[in-house]
Amino acid sequence: MEFLYTYETLKLEFPLTEPERADFVILGVPFDGTTSYKAGARFGPTLIRHGTLNLESYILDYDIDISTLPIADIGDVAVVAGDSRRTADRVRDTLKELKEKNPTAIPIVLGGEHSQTLGAVEALKPASYVVFDAHLDLRNVYEDNPYNHACVARRISELGVEEAIFGVRSGTREEVEFARKANITWVHARNYSFEHFVDVVDSLPEPVYISVDIDVFDASMVPSTGTPEAGGLAFWDVVEALEWLVRKKEIVGFDIMEVAGEKLGDPTALTAAKLLFHFIGAVGRFRF
Repeated sequence: MEFLYTYETLKLEFPLTEPERADFVILGVPFDGTTSYKAGARFGPTLIRHGTLNLESYILDYDIDISTLPIADIGDVAVVAGDSRRTADRVRDTLKELKEKNPTAIPIVLGGEHSQTLGAVEALKPASYVVFDAHLDLRNVYEDNPYNHACVARRISELGVEEAIFGVRSGTREEVEFARKANITWVHARNYSFEHFVDVVDSLPEPVYISVDIDVFDASMVPSTGTPEAGGLAFWDVVEALEWLVRKKEIVGFDIMEVAGEKLGDPTALTAAKLLFHFIGAVGRFRF
């Protein structure tokens, strides 16, 4: 199966399935055109895939070997350099193509700048958006661009999608006021607990799109990301939340965004790779 806007790149090490027969389809988005602090997210998809080479495909937590699951990797989107909206259009169109051929597949987007989650949400049309992020990303415009990475949750809210944001420890007064007016629930990292998470997401409508901005973790764990922040969540906090969502909610899509860096084996990419394997393993264990 060929896609209009994708090209071949490094792929996972174990045997892969054709996208029209896969339960999981991986798409990379190597874009960092509006990054406002540390560049390098354009290398995120490659670094995450390379990081998986360090991991066992057998997931101890779930007694499942994900190499036996039908996973496809359709490569990376050919981005429009510096244009976040047109690149997001290509993400949207690629995932629409995929869903036409394989309506039951769960797309997994690897990034890459968080601005590109908008294209995935536009294609997959979830009822709810659950995001783990150090930042609110609710600015209306940032650096004269409404499709900046700092605006992605604002643009998604305008689609009529219900939102819940976890792990936050950075935002503006205007963003907090907008969240209150738009009835968007957000949970500060220092107030996060699994019980609080369940209380917030239990009543969210389905299907759900899940997004993990890698900066939700403490900066000591993930130093190579666009806007690192101290004081984040632990790895297992996020895994536990993903497990609950997989068991309790219909998941329409998943992404891991804002992985940056220039060197293979970067700890940020290794964290993302581990999270990728745990998400796939959890779905394989609890849903199939």
